[in-house]
Amino acid sequence: MKKLMIMTALLAVPASVVAAVPYSKMPTGFEVPEIRERPIAGIFNQSWYNYRADILEAEKELGSDLKRATDREDRLDAWDEWATEVIDADKDYVKEMRDRGYRAGRVTVG
Repeated sequence: MKKLMIMTALLAVPASVVAAVPYSKMPTGFEVPEIRERPIAGIFNQSWYNYRADILEAEKELGSDLKRATDREDRLDAWDEWATEVIDADKDYVKEMRDRGYRAGRVTVG
């Protein structure tokens, strides 16, 4: 039920508003994990909406953690946790889509 409410909120809000990550506060040298803008194979299904809900939740937690951070270590921990959650959400989404027969495109150069 909670994911359904989040999914409904995601559909009502434009994509440009959803990305609430304060990139300006990101520690120097921190690598930003890839966040998918489009679903695999263009398939908008429950897995895609669950992925977007997980990303939105991770961004919300990051903002909350950064507000409570009292020192540099707390801020680094908040960013690390956010990156881990984004990567885990992507892995789960890719696995679900693979199980349904869809593959994420990959380009190798060299």
